[in-house]
Amino acid sequence: MLEPKNNLTLREKLTAGRFIYGAELVTSRGMPEPDQPSKLVELGEALASDSRIGWVSITDNPGGNPMIPADWVANILKPRGTQLVIHLTCKDLNRNGLESAAWRYAAQGFDNILALTGDYPVAGFRGQALPVFDLDSVSLVSLLQAMNQGLEVSRPNGKTERLPKSNFFIGCAVSPFKRQERELMPQYFKLARKIQCGAQWVVPQLGYDMRKFHEIKLFMDWAHLSAPVIGNVYVLNKTVARMFNQNKIPGCVVSDELYAQVEKYAAGPDKGKAFFTELAAKQLAVFKGMGFAAGYLGGVHKAENFAQIIDLAESYGADDWKQFAKEIQYPKSDEFYLFERDEQTGLGDGTRVNAAYLKSLEEPAKAADVTLNYRFTRLVHGLAFNPGKKLFPAIQQTYARLEKGEHLKTLRAMHGLEHASKALMFGCHDCGDCSLPDTGYLCPRASCSKNERNGPCGGSSDGRCELHDKDCLWARAYDRLKFYGESREMIDGPAVFPNPALGGSSAWANNFLGRDHHHVAQPAAAATAPASPPKAVV
Repeated sequence: MLEPKNNLTLREKLTAGRFIYGAELVTSRGMPEPDQPSKLVELGEALASDSRIGWVSITDNPGGNPMIPADWVANILKPRGTQLVIHLTCKDLNRNGLESAAWRYAAQGFDNILALTGDYPVAGFRGQALPVFDLDSVSLVSLLQAMNQGLEVSRPNGKTERLPKSNFFIGCAVSPFKRQERELMPQYFKLARKIQCGAQWVVPQLGYDMRKFHEIKLFMDWAHLSAPVIGNVYVLNKTVARMFNQNKIPGCVVSDELYAQVEKYAAGPDKGKAFFTELAAKQLAVFKGMGFAAGYLGGVHKAENFAQIIDLAESYGADDWKQFAKEIQYPKSDEFYLFERDEQTGLGDGTRVNAAYLKSLEEPAKAADVTLNYRFTRLVHGLAFNPGKKLFPAIQQTYARLEKGEHLKTLRAMHGLEHASKALMFGCHDCGDCSLPDTGYLCPRASCSKNERNGPCGGSSDGRCELHDKDCLWARAYDRLKFYGESREMIDGPAVFPNPALGGSSAWANNFLGRDHHHVAQPAAAATAPASPPKAVV
């Protein structure tokens, strides 16, 4: 057995001030042949023997495919001494399943969790799997943080019990590789919400524009968000680059300009291997130079290739990264950046927010989604649904009287009218726990493939859902809210946990009588998070 490398936790490694490397293991479908070594385990063991690799990260059914669970691999690699990160996604498990999985990981000693919404399933036995998405990445982070604080649960006898505290080191993702402002800004606002809810480290999704990677750091510094940021590198080949370029892997971006380079080098004798290796090594060098805590390397299937890329990254001079940062900028056309470009470095200037963006906040253009229906709904909500304002107290008293038992027919009639009007105007699914005020009056169940109530997932492209069948709900909501000067508060406050027990009941009654998610007590925010999302940034 290999000797453990050291006893530092990933938390300690990422905050020690020394750049480290992580490696990704992608699990597979099916089980190893009896008495035959698993190639996946062999790769993991080889990575564990490299003292420069600070952790091994194990994926959870990537791409929406069924795979061997991450903790099966993690339990085999655990004795080798390398820190392990388990990805936990919301696509296959409801909130009970996610909590159970988290307890299992904690009991097995796996405290490093990367909390993700997950890709929409694309495969399954005898048909495509039905996705769950009971929670999303924000509410999953909030659940894990509540477990760290000592989860309070109700027992059958009515008493409340506080469970033992877990010690999860909670990671989250952010997707800065969005071409449009209406996609990028909600990503940044959602990142702030994740950290506020308890995320402790950040890894961006995949792209090949170092200015966009750098912008994450600029945004976090300006917004006073404190968390180590890990640079994400995927070693390309022509096949994968084409998939990224065609938006076939959600959240992973290869621009047309970069793909032209890929085709050029892939036509060479080595099929582009030297180019792809050098590109990955240069990215790692840039991350180190920009002050990222670590570099995370994926797309590699042999331990010697991991070592080759790290060796090359460490062979560069101390200032070479500055030139690499200028070279590795492959944005899409008309790419939106929050910060102005620093002509000297080619990266973002943290002292200058995009001037055109600031002007647009002062003089917002009317978007197509600012419809008459939207305007009318805002008016009605302001008159009747804001607590303590206008008609709210009278309607609240009316519902309280009707629920005493002698007016059930009236209640049913009112619910029928409510559902019919909301179905016509919003495509209402009668969930009983309405998020319309949270999402620019766009029903998340009708207009979002993942029922995202806490902000956008990372899978959209050019404002379209990762399923390519509709505009992203959160991009549309951003357009609406920006017109009213409310875009900076659009992903504000604690995580939303819709209550399925309210399904089929009156969302109006539940709101007026304090039963929906707007009135449920929330766990305390993480101590390192700002009191609210970064409105002051812009």
